[in-house]
Amino acid sequence: MATYVLIPGAGGESWYWHRVVPALRARGHDVVAPDLPADDDSAGLAEYAEAVVSAVGDRTGLILVAQSMGAFTAALVCARLPVDLVVLVAAMVPAPGESPGDWWANTGQPQAQRAADEQAGRDPDAEFDPVVRFMNDLPPDVVAAAMSRPPRDQSATPFATPWPLAAWPEVPTRFLLCRGDRLFPAEFQRRVVAARLGITPDEMDGGHLPALGRPAELVERLEAYQAESVRHRR
Repeated sequence: MATYVLIPGAGGESWYWHRVVPALRARGHDVVAPDLPADDDSAGLAEYAEAVVSAVGDRTGLILVAQSMGAFTAALVCARLPVDLVVLVAAMVPAPGESPGDWWANTGQPQAQRAADEQAGRDPDAEFDPVVRFMNDLPPDVVAAAMSRPPRDQSATPFATPWPLAAWPEVPTRFLLCRGDRLFPAEFQRRVVAARLGITPDEMDGGHLPALGRPAELVERLEAYQAESVRHRR
């Protein structure tokens, strides 16, 4: 069995994974889903990675699953711990020396989002609405639960922190994009992943938050990756 290490995106809340954790544990896996110090203005990417490393402790057989901005943290964890596999989910793939704040303009995300909105008939200049942008495919009860949680402000500190690695770690890596992602449109992700990781992403239906919107399918994808990883190591 594996140790799944589930790394959240901006906001840093392990709650994001609460529909995935019991399903993985029911299959016999160990699961670590730490909160990140996202509301701490003294914490940058190094502190985010430290939070994950501390939560992992001496566990082995690590599979890191990183959502969105969590990719920046996952790579730093790989530099410190023996990791069998990284799975990036609707993620931001960093470049050497690039901060999460610079990633958006460097990749052309604003233009890609605007084009996707226009093509879908959404107003690209509409006021930001998290339900429209992030939760478009979530069940109503999950949307209600997410919106009822006390707000946790994401500090700007890590967005100004350059990613310190010279290259993506030499760890087997899979990328899973969501075809209905309104933040990182599918065609945009196909381009960025190919350019920065040199791989073709896998694809599933759903929006930016598949652990909340499609947890069963996400778990099946993760389990398939885990089984393939085991075969390759034999």
